[in-house]
Amino acid sequence: MNRYPMWKNILVAVMILIGLIYTIPNFFGESPAVQITPAKSTTKLDSALLDKVEDIFKQEKIEYDGVYQDARGVKARFKNTDTQIRAKDVLQANLGTDYTVALNLLSRSPNWLRSLGAKPMYLGLDLRGGVHFLMQVDMKAALSKAAERFVGDFKIALRKERISYVGVSREGETVQIHFNNAEELTKAHAVIAKEYPNLTLEESTIGEEKILKASLNLVEQKSIQDFAIKQNIQTLHNRINELGVAEPIIQQQGADRVVVQLPGVQDTAKAKEILGRTATLEIRMVDEEKSDAATLEKAEKGQAPIGDDVFKNRDGRAVLVKKSVVLTGDYITDAGPGVDSQSGRSTVNVTLDARGARIFQQVTRENVGKRMAILLIEKGSTEVITAPTINEEIGGGRVQISGMANTQEATDIALLLRAGALAAPMDIVEERTVGPSMGQDNINRGIHSTLWGFAAIAVMMMIYYVAFGAVSVTALAINLLLLVAILSMLQATLTLPGLAAIALALGMAIDANVLINERIREELRNGNTPQASIHAGYERAWDTILDSNVTTLIAGLALFMFGTGPIKGFAVVHVLGILTSMFSAVLVSRAIVNLIYGYRRKLTKLSIGQIYKG
Repeated sequence: MNRYPMWKNILVAVMILIGLIYTIPNFFGESPAVQITPAKSTTKLDSALLDKVEDIFKQEKIEYDGVYQDARGVKARFKNTDTQIRAKDVLQANLGTDYTVALNLLSRSPNWLRSLGAKPMYLGLDLRGGVHFLMQVDMKAALSKAAERFVGDFKIALRKERISYVGVSREGETVQIHFNNAEELTKAHAVIAKEYPNLTLEESTIGEEKILKASLNLVEQKSIQDFAIKQNIQTLHNRINELGVAEPIIQQQGADRVVVQLPGVQDTAKAKEILGRTATLEIRMVDEEKSDAATLEKAEKGQAPIGDDVFKNRDGRAVLVKKSVVLTGDYITDAGPGVDSQSGRSTVNVTLDARGARIFQQVTRENVGKRMAILLIEKGSTEVITAPTINEEIGGGRVQISGMANTQEATDIALLLRAGALAAPMDIVEERTVGPSMGQDNINRGIHSTLWGFAAIAVMMMIYYVAFGAVSVTALAINLLLLVAILSMLQATLTLPGLAAIALALGMAIDANVLINERIREELRNGNTPQASIHAGYERAWDTILDSNVTTLIAGLALFMFGTGPIKGFAVVHVLGILTSMFSAVLVSRAIVNLIYGYRRKLTKLSIGQIYKG
């Protein structure tokens, strides 16, 4: 008698039920929606926002299919795109600049499925449409930026230890500290070697001047480069969140490249502008003692006074500022667009962290009556956006930056400052746009190829193995069900290579059933009873099934470990398909066979096709 214990039957039934529940959301499709998220880190996300959105819809008589709140914000679904666009415009007008309202697509699955955590798979760029960028990180600029930071760090360290030095300068990725005597150089060497063990220090002499050269060793260079690419990925995440893009894909590719995919985004120019910009702020004091016409004229020709830099403001006039940086954008915790109440011009309102607020308060207290320049540094170009006179001490850590050309510029700069600056510049080396119609065409072709493949396998198996063929096809369908359910539970992103892996998984999964069926036939040819043949067929085919699947699994894991992008996506579906096929081909198919034949005491024949005796 071939019977499973009750717990195995329950296990199979529960697995099929779970697979069904988590697969269903993929068949409901998507509806147009809007997503409302806080534009500022200080804006709280609570149920009051949900109530406010619903009230706005009622006042404006906008019909919606549902509104709910999740960890990211409030989302509302609509029946058509016309209502969706109208709702976005109305929400933007009523919520103001405190919230970002973005177009989105949400699953139509009912609330009871969402309450169980059942969500559809994400669709990749090639299936949903959107923009793709491959970005190259300028590692040389990252090293130069790190060396520039060491200039300031060395000055602070030497002053703290009261070591006299002539000056600190940078040449490329090497920082040079100049001394008048060897004794001070020796002291400095000991201090810097202790505080910065990953730097290579060299001593040299030019005439009477002693020089200590500090350069980045290979370990420090690798650390800086790794930090640069991780920081850039985090910054890109922040900027994309500000844009309100749902399910973005941001992945490192190789040592110095980042892949950015934004499903659903069609405005390539806007995406490029936001992702590629490297805007940050610097606050420096204007050197008013040397700001006479003659000095400014020489400075514009490249003869700036020692300790000063010259930059132009938005009117094209030269402004002489001190090299010493008072504050940088690293101290910014929040930024948002605003309007000057007196002039009515666009501004950016910046909030500093506690340390930045203290520094800013001290600087404004000590420089009342003097001018402070606020510099915008972007893509290696520095511009003085405003240079106001300090009228009084400014505390509280809130700064208003005027001089914005328009509201859009204020909004963009606030977004960039709020999201953080890139640790190193990035260049877009590849870009492509996939339209939504092409994405839908890819989905249709992928689904059709999978269904036709499944149908062909089903017909062949039922013709060749009759009832056992039908059992194999049922197990294969459950395998597909479980595979889609697992991908949905993992919230994996399905791409064209993933669809190809699903089709391949179906073709490979049937191999195990073929092995089992042929083994049962062989046992029948050897004269065994039908019940004994079923038992022996499943037991003796297991070793072969395990060996073949393990070797294929190893190949899939290798693709996952060493592959990138589409290859890794293919490998994930491939590996999961192998695991689900082993479960369905052996455990599920035998459970079905046991239900059909296991309880028959006098079984004389199996419906497994023609058996030929050799």
